Amino acid sequence: MVQQETMLSIADNSGVKLALCIKVLGRSGSRQGKARRPTATVGDVVCVAIKKSLPNCQLDDKKVHKCIIVRTKYPVRRADGSYVRFDSNAAVMIDADGNPIGTRIFGAVARELREKNQLKIVSLASEVV
Repeated sequence: MVQQETMLSIADNSGVKLALCIKVLGRSGSRQGKARRPTATVGDVVCVAIKKSLPNCQLDDKKVHKCIIVRTKYPVRRADGSYVRFDSNAAVMIDADGNPIGTRIFGAVARELREKNQLKIVSLASEVV
């Protein structure tokens, strides 16, 4: 579960190492009169600000970029009743069309990305859990 102000490690070779989530896209924060923060899970798109990057990074630190969440510490429940949980919160940088900026993805990604039509990320990943 990723919400506003969550630090995300970036799991691709775009040059970005660490990013701060500044907005969860497509989620409402209120429900039945209760004030809640919108949260993102695996496969959701978030807006991020770059906090740490390599010197040869092609992305501008001063702009807002979009990412897709590929791993979360919070467990994700599957249809068969099992749960999947990772050691860190990680994301992949995407461009305006929704394609990943990097050409490689490091670490495992969740199978839920396939259900959310992120097939390019699934094909670039070394392992799908």
